[in-house]
Amino acid sequence: MTDRHGHGYGYGCTGITRRALLGSATAVAAAAVTGTTAAAAPGTTAAAPPPASARSGEVPPLWREFVRSPFTHPQIPYVGRAGAHRGAARFPRRPVVTDIRDHGAVADGTTDCAPAINRAIATVGRAGGGTVTIPPGTFRIDGLIRIGHSNVVLRGAGSGRTTLYATRNLTELIGAYGSRYGGDKSSWSWAGGLIWLAPTVRWDSLVTAVKAKAWPFEGWTGNTRDAWRTLTTVEPARQGSWTVTVADPSALRPGALVLLRLADDADHTLLEHMSGGGPGPEAYLWDDKTKLTSYVPYEWPVRVAHVRGRRVTLERPLPLDVRPEWDPRLTTHVEELTGSGVEGLTLEAVETPQSPHLLDKGYNGVVLQCAYDCWVDDVTVRHVDNGFGLVAASACTLRRTTVAGRGSHHPYFCREGSHDNLIEDFTVEERTVPAPAGTQLHGINVEGLSSYNVWSRGDMRMGTFDSHRGLPFANVRTDITVDNDGRHGGDASAGPLFGARFTHWNIRVTNGRAGLMKIDGLAPRSATVGVNEVTEFDQIDVPDFTGDLHSRLELYGTTDVVRPRNLHEAQRDLWAGRNRGFTTARTAPESPPPTA
Repeated sequence: MTDRHGHGYGYGCTGITRRALLGSATAVAAAAVTGTTAAAAPGTTAAAPPPASARSGEVPPLWREFVRSPFTHPQIPYVGRAGAHRGAARFPRRPVVTDIRDHGAVADGTTDCAPAINRAIATVGRAGGGTVTIPPGTFRIDGLIRIGHSNVVLRGAGSGRTTLYATRNLTELIGAYGSRYGGDKSSWSWAGGLIWLAPTVRWDSLVTAVKAKAWPFEGWTGNTRDAWRTLTTVEPARQGSWTVTVADPSALRPGALVLLRLADDADHTLLEHMSGGGPGPEAYLWDDKTKLTSYVPYEWPVRVAHVRGRRVTLERPLPLDVRPEWDPRLTTHVEELTGSGVEGLTLEAVETPQSPHLLDKGYNGVVLQCAYDCWVDDVTVRHVDNGFGLVAASACTLRRTTVAGRGSHHPYFCREGSHDNLIEDFTVEERTVPAPAGTQLHGINVEGLSSYNVWSRGDMRMGTFDSHRGLPFANVRTDITVDNDGRHGGDASAGPLFGARFTHWNIRVTNGRAGLMKIDGLAPRSATVGVNEVTEFDQIDVPDFTGDLHSRLELYGTTDVVRPRNLHEAQRDLWAGRNRGFTTARTAPESPPPTA
């Protein structure tokens, strides 16, 4: 099947041998791959299977299909390498260099410890990296905490033992931050953190622009998106390929981080491709979606794994087709922050009422910006406007994080072209005070062409799956319990709520609300698998695209029946199995690289 430009918008398959698959996954995933399920409940027969609620496990056809073509499946994205260090279970352990008390921090409730903490971080950063420790206790901070050097870890004694008590907001500390799209909105409603991980030069330029009221772009190519140069152009390739052919490999080195840059053409065929292609996206009116079109070019950071002549292998498969009409090239970018993390602490803001919608002052939690292979682990934020942010951040992991206290606008936000991130074992606690009039609650947000991000093993006691327009695509939410009481955001000029290949897999909706959970009628070429029965109320959306969405709904009306139970874990385990020897039946461009 082809679109009006002659490009296929069906996808090919990458064949994996049965022998390899049988040895490639955990017990649950292996059972799914081989098509086996647990025994039927007592009293049932093969001719009369038990009701879904009585089954101990069932493998949907979608999973069997995915195993046959994991990198090119039309509905389910490949996210098996999402997260820092390709989803590693353990983060690097940097040697301890200093303790914040050595720089003047005192847990007395009156001393502003932010200067001491920042001195300790800067000292370790200038020395090439290491760990800064914070002992048990509560340390007051009247300023924000910055990690601007790579390979620096800020480590408390545990989120239940070490607390940073923040007394001021980002408006007070930096200044008012308006929107580059106009109006009276505060960009602190979706940007910046009181613990802010970003390269020093990039952070300095952002703050300078905010103070000058020259509201910046926040991503990998600078405030005006011109801080890049071409390394080489790229020949056509298909989505799911691991290897590309370039015109000139001389500037490419294994381990280097590059940007794949895809511009759009006058017919918006790149945006159509992100939406799955076909009649619906072709008929969509793109020209008046000015906020969305400002997000293009699509910029995807990725490390080079190997260079052999003009053949360049990447550490992740291509997220999209590479077509000549999109002027594909590998480019430079602003210097990244890499190998840094925050661990084992609570950031508690002074408790203030939540601000009206889009007028947040900036009592924000932890934000990673222009960061790659960075992480946050065992961190709680309390009484914040916005909890954990990924802003032009890629290949980062948020693990064992919690948003608590008086209620947040965005408990989690993922925007400005953030890709390949993993948010797992996360909790959004129920708010401790009623929501003030005029405020808004979203949930786990994704927007702005962000792609291949995963939210896994979540406990959401409030909020929703907030696809915030801006055509996010190929994102996964899996193994999550949610009291679905939030609302999505995003204005009309930001375009569609969903691009292609969104997957909701094993979602337990405790209040029966369908909105943004059951997405087979909203998201093109996407999958809803293992969601309990839900009904719509309150915010009701219509599809952005006309005609058949080519989306799938399987094991509807169940909870925890679908096998594998967790889509990300199963994909990760398939990758681990590949490193034990599974092979592909296609040519090198479609094959994963050797172990990095």
